[in-house]
This record gives sequence, C-alpha cells and structure tokens, in this order.
Amino acid sequence: MSTRRITLLHATALVVANMVGTGIFTTTGLLVAQIGHPWAVLVLWFMGGLLALCGADIYGELGAMMPRAGGEYVYLREAFRPVVGFLSGWISLIVGFSAPIAAAAIAFGSYVGAVFPGVPGSMAATALLVGVTALHMVSVTWGSRVQTGFTILKVALLLGLIVGGFTIGEGSFEGLLAAEGSFEIAPLAVGLVFVSFAYSGYNGAAYVAGEIVDPGRNLPRALLLGTSLVAVLYFLLNVVFFYAVPSAQLAGEVEVGHVAARALFGETAGNVLSILIAVALVSSVSAMVMAGPRVYAAMADDGLFFSVFARRGRSGAPWASVLLQGAIALLLALTSTFGALLTYIGFTLSIIAGLTVVAAIVLRRRRPDAERPYRARGWPLSPALFLGLSAWMVFYTVSERPVESLAGVATLLVGLLVYVPWRSRTASR
Repeated sequence: MSTRRITLLHATALVVANMVGTGIFTTTGLLVAQIGHPWAVLVLWFMGGLLALCGADIYGELGAMMPRAGGEYVYLREAFRPVVGFLSGWISLIVGFSAPIAAAAIAFGSYVGAVFPGVPGSMAATALLVGVTALHMVSVTWGSRVQTGFTILKVALLLGLIVGGFTIGEGSFEGLLAAEGSFEIAPLAVGLVFVSFAYSGYNGAAYVAGEIVDPGRNLPRALLLGTSLVAVLYFLLNVVFFYAVPSAQLAGEVEVGHVAARALFGETAGNVLSILIAVALVSSVSAMVMAGPRVYAAMADDGLFFSVFARRGRSGAPWASVLLQGAIALLLALTSTFGALLTYIGFTLSIIAGLTVVAAIVLRRRRPDAERPYRARGWPLSPALFLGLSAWMVFYTVSERPVESLAGVATLLVGLLVYVPWRSRTASR
C-alpha cells in the first residue's frame, strides 16, 4: 500500500505543471492562422478555461469519492465495465502522456538548439527524458519537490511576461482594437481542440490521488486552484501576445513567445525567453512523467496489465511503469513532431474526458448514497456545459480533420484488441 506523501502545495503544483507546457507557447500562432480574428482567439482561450474548470470540478468529486491512483481508469471502470477503464488507461499510455511528453521534449530540444546551435535538439530531448524518468523511478518525495520548484519558476516566467509586457514592453492595443472580420463555426470548434490540448492536465492531481495527503479535501482544492490560476495566466498572456505584435505577424508562428518577447523587449529577450521556456518545459515533462505511470500501475494491480508494471520502489514510485512510459516517449520524440500530434491528442482526449463526465452522472444515479467528501459545485451546469462543448468539438473535428480523427478512433480499436487476452485471463481465474 502506497504512502501518502503529496501535500496540497505539491498537488497544486502538479496540476499547474501538467497544464502549462508546449501548448501555450505554440497554439496561438496556429489559431490565428486558422481563424484570423484575434478576438475569436481570445474567446477560445476563455472557453477553454471554462471547459477545464468544469472538468476540474467534476474530477474533484470523482477523485475525492475514489481516492486511488489511476484517474479516469478508476472512474470509468467503476461506472461502466472494466473494458472501458482499460481503454482509458490505454489512451493515457499512448495519447495522454507518452505523446505529450515526447512533444514537450521536442520543444525543449528546439529551444535549447535555438540558444545553443551546437547542441542537437534530439540530444537535448533525449537527455531530458532519460534524466526526468530516472528521477521519478527513484523517489516520490524528491520528484514532488523538484516538480514544485520548477513549477514556481514556470509561474514566475508567465507572470514576468504578463507584468513586464504591459509595464515596460513596447506594444500597442491598436491592432487588437481595430481588428475586423468574421469567422466560421467549424474552425472555431477545431480551434477549441487546440486550446483544450493546452489546458489538458487540469486533472493531473487525480492520477496520484492514492498518494495525496487527505485526498477528500486536498484533491478538489488542488484541481480547482491549479486550473483557475492557469486559466487566468493563459488569457492574460494571450492578451500580451496581441499587445506585442499585430495578429498577422503571429499567424502560423510556432514560437509565439519568442516573437512577442523580441517585439516587446528587444532581440536579446528572445534568447533569454527561449532559455526560460526550456526550463518551463522541464517542469511539464516532469509532471507528466510523475502522473501517468500511476494509471498503468493501477491497471496492473487489477490484473488488466502485465504484473511487472505494478512494482514499486521503497519510496512508493511505480518504477516499472515510469520506465515503460519513458521508453515510449523517447521513441515518439525521435520519430515524430508536435504539429503532427496536436489534433490527434486533443480529439482523442476529448472523448475520454467526455466519458468521464458521463461516468460522474451515472455514479450519482447508481450510487446516490456513496460517500462524497466533495460534490461538484457547478452541478448540473458543469457536466452539461462540458459535454456540450466536447460534442461540438468532436463533431467538427471529424468533419474538418478526418485523418487525425480516424487515427484517434484507430487507437481505441487497437486498445480493444489488446484487451482481449486480458479479459480471457480474468475470466479464467
């Protein structure tokens, strides 16, 4: 039985670190290229924050009700059948954690390479993945402390950009105020998928619920505090981006933070910001490396995955699952790009998150008397809003981006095929 070592501060830091990563430093340029209207982009960031807060509210109820490591795997298994829980764990392994870890590592390598041209990006990405994976294989306590430290630096970076941009930066709101034009519904829906990717991680603390001190109290607080903080920072940072340069100059740019800092503070700021963003991405990788393996370990504990991945060290760290995830992430980092993964990740995770919200509704009806230390405060508005926006995103993504959508569906189908031998093994016991 694992020891509860993660405090409210560390759990909140885990949520913030899971959320603040590659997305906020890349997504706005892609959104401007797709939608064109800066006000529409800001509306999407606001909607993404609202969606994440609704999700955090519901995950807080589920996590406090079932304070076990594993996140969606635990909730979906309890509300539906083991196969649904297994599929969520399968998606977590491939899409929820390994792919975003790889994407963040690739971005880390790119920023390091921009500042130090002699350092190959792939080498920097590999070193990051190996180092962080080794750290979280060894210790939960040290992993939490390092995670919290990097998260504080990450929040300081965002605050510095926001405050510094508005106070000493050379920018103007003229371009934003003078923006004109119209926009279509379908690109907005697909754009919300991009934004949702940037907000994914609002449920980060739920994956380590079995290791949080007083989870019935601290887990919901961590989810809501962390998500609220990030939502405010994201919106203000995007205002700074449009304050720094006209939206047309951001269109299609991946390194929007670099472009904005250079315009606000001068050429040297671009390199300084690249270094700070690289440090921030270390925190993102660390958060996901810490959270994800708890899902696979929980599956192994239940006999739905290889038993070796349930093994834990003396500190409680599920070292075998950490190693598995690190190996997959490293493979993806060496063979993929962030741009190719973005829609695929956002689309697939939207399906799993929507199923989790449905699970909360099912459990309220099926187990109304179950102990719930925390009840979602926005009920029933929060699940209705979450499901409505999720359905909107999924519908238009299927019609506008069929290839990425089919890839997500294919991942689910492969998961079903993988589940068959485990179902047979469980039935024969």
